[in-house]
Amino acid sequence: NPGGPGHGYFKRLFIDRRFEAGEEPENYSFVQALVTDNRALMRQQPEYLKQLETLPPKLREAWLYGSWDVYEGQFFEDFRDVPEHYEDRQWTHVIEPFAPDKGWTVCRSYDFGYGKPFSCAWWAVDYDGVIYRILELYGCTRMPNEGVKWTPDRQFAEIRRIETEHPWLKGREITGVADPAIWDASRGESVAQTAARYGVYFTPGDNERIAGWMQCHYRLQFDENGYPRMYVFKNCRAFIRTVPLMLYSQTRPEDLDTAMEDHVCDEWRYFCMSRPVKPMMQAQTAAVWSDPLNQIRS
Repeated sequence: NPGGPGHGYFKRLFIDRRFEAGEEPENYSFVQALVTDNRALMRQQPEYLKQLETLPPKLREAWLYGSWDVYEGQFFEDFRDVPEHYEDRQWTHVIEPFAPDKGWTVCRSYDFGYGKPFSCAWWAVDYDGVIYRILELYGCTRMPNEGVKWTPDRQFAEIRRIETEHPWLKGREITGVADPAIWDASRGESVAQTAARYGVYFTPGDNERIAGWMQCHYRLQFDENGYPRMYVFKNCRAFIRTVPLMLYSQTRPEDLDTAMEDHVCDEWRYFCMSRPVKPMMQAQTAAVWSDPLNQIRS
């Protein structure tokens, strides 16, 4: 199948047929097989075809139609910033800010950085499970992808100050999720322990990258009326600036290029994985999500 760590290697041999020294062309033959050729799967789980059809365009081309040439360009091409719809919240992910309802859940996501930017975001979750990125603290200089070099103490002191002073956060119980790497205490006090000293607590995020990006894509999907399952307040400038810039990895095609300014995306991914959703399906499609071809966690 297209994708996975060996994508470039197999594409070179079987699709592009660009051979290197010691590789004989007659030893390599490509016979394409699509999911629809798996008759047993189509009989037992006909809804799987519909599930593949809900994927973002590039993944759909690869996993449903077997295209080996689609993993290029913008990673989050499904993200929409349409000022004309900030008020009605249709067909856009970016919207006008508003004070979250007092009954909504508020969460925090965090990705540590020092030489590179750190990223902390606050999310509100409404009664229907729709998530709203309401605030963010992004530790970046005026140069893209350059960190402000704040120590962990300074970062969490500022996070604590915001949570005790901002009217949208003050007095709320806030749960947090973060990169599991911040629990590394091999060199002394871990970043998570530093955070705890300031009353800022996290649980380790699920760091499964491919499944995490799919959760981000599922959140961005619009229903038939143009409403997604996540919004971003227009004051969250780091998200709005960096997410559209993300590109596909050249070595692991379903993944994001980690050489880019991906810090916002990482903490967004941790948060989405803490509240997973199923892809939007047609009404007649079975509700249970499955992955019989092991594509999502490849």
